[in-house]
Amino acid sequence: MTAYPALHMVIDGERVACGGRRTHAVVNPATGETIGELPLAEPADLDRALETARKGFRIWRDSTPQQRAAVLQGAARLMLERQDDLARIATLEEGKTLPEARIEVMMNVGLFNFYAGEVFRLYGRTLVRPAGMRSTVTHEPVGPVAAFAPWNFPLGNPGRKLGAPIAAGCSVILKAAEETPASALGVLQCLLDAGLPKEVAQAVFGVPDEVSRHLLASPVIRKLSFTGSTVIGKHLSKLAADNCIRTTMELGGHGPVLVFGDADIDRALDTMVTSKYRNAGQVCVSPTRFIIEENVFDRFRDGFVERVKAIRVGNGLDEGAQMGPMANARRPEAMERLIGDATARGAKLLAGGERVGNAGFFYAPSVLSEIPLDAAVLNEEPFGPVALLNPFRGEEAMIEEANRLPYGLAAYAWTQDGKRQQRVARAIESGMVGINTTMIGGADAPFGGVKWSGHGAEDGPEGVMACLVTKAVHEG
Repeated sequence: MTAYPALHMVIDGERVACGGRRTHAVVNPATGETIGELPLAEPADLDRALETARKGFRIWRDSTPQQRAAVLQGAARLMLERQDDLARIATLEEGKTLPEARIEVMMNVGLFNFYAGEVFRLYGRTLVRPAGMRSTVTHEPVGPVAAFAPWNFPLGNPGRKLGAPIAAGCSVILKAAEETPASALGVLQCLLDAGLPKEVAQAVFGVPDEVSRHLLASPVIRKLSFTGSTVIGKHLSKLAADNCIRTTMELGGHGPVLVFGDADIDRALDTMVTSKYRNAGQVCVSPTRFIIEENVFDRFRDGFVERVKAIRVGNGLDEGAQMGPMANARRPEAMERLIGDATARGAKLLAGGERVGNAGFFYAPSVLSEIPLDAAVLNEEPFGPVALLNPFRGEEAMIEEANRLPYGLAAYAWTQDGKRQQRVARAIESGMVGINTTMIGGADAPFGGVKWSGHGAEDGPEGVMACLVTKAVHEG
């Protein structure tokens, strides 16, 4: 059984422990008990990390594709070997079930292996010019990257934040979530053990606003990569603008699910219920607003509730648990506020709506139906185990509701009409659309949103290109 490790930061290859520093208590969400103390960075630590990142960029920007590929492939092999240990630590810190955490490890393995191939495909081009002239377009690493990763995918998010800059030839300072530090450190350690120079990737933790202000005020940082809430994303975008820092922002969502009368209802139910309560709904692309054509609303609603009531909630380490606790004490409180507001406005509570047990941060899988459009839960990202089911009359009204909010990260539609599939895919304002599927991500596919859900993309060729700048050279 994997013990929870002693926590530290990684600055210039040195493990910086708690000794006399401010600390943050890391809590097991299944029990509410403190499992570790995390050291928090002081300004001097951040200055040291910045100077190291500057040196690291000078080293890594001149690395060969073969060197970068070897590190990424080596890290992928190590993550595969350490899968069970990494997954258990992620479950201890974040609460998700062990099978979900293992899948998260494999997401990183796939992404790192993809990037290991992509480093050989960072092509430029030669322009057509008269004899005696030459014009070329090349792509070069942008520079040191400040990367901020949230807690909901404690392994996958750090993997994304580290993999792309390293593939592009950049150095990176990772500021992962203080709630899930050991998971992030485990991913970084795989890269270092695979031969990544110690100056190229570092991990710091601290008071989030202090760390972000300090790093983004430095002329060393040339790129910001952030995954998190829209509110914080807007704030960081303003800080980055002062130094014209390039940004990739993967922000909040409020995933609409359009269910048309011609859909395979049983398949839609089996797929969407599983997806909705994955990681207790704490997923930026979680299907949340179910926009159901009225002629199948009753059937879909009843089948949905029946499946939800059968979900087994428990400690993510326990065999048979299908949904673990929420990640921190803030999330059950948010559920109570949002569900309470909706029911006060006339929404019907069909399942859940209450905490589970007397320890940890468990909350029952919940379903609301016939919710007024002015309810907070239909306008704020709930980020929890609650599904919102409302009937609508016809395709036009359903698409209008899907596009009503300023969010546009992921959307889903269920229909067997081929022409409608094309119309809906074109009409929905979202960075990613799943039609008759929830499989909207992949190592080779761009992951990102539009509107208030951010800009830029991670994963795929786009993820590496986001860490490169374009240069045109003209010779006469």
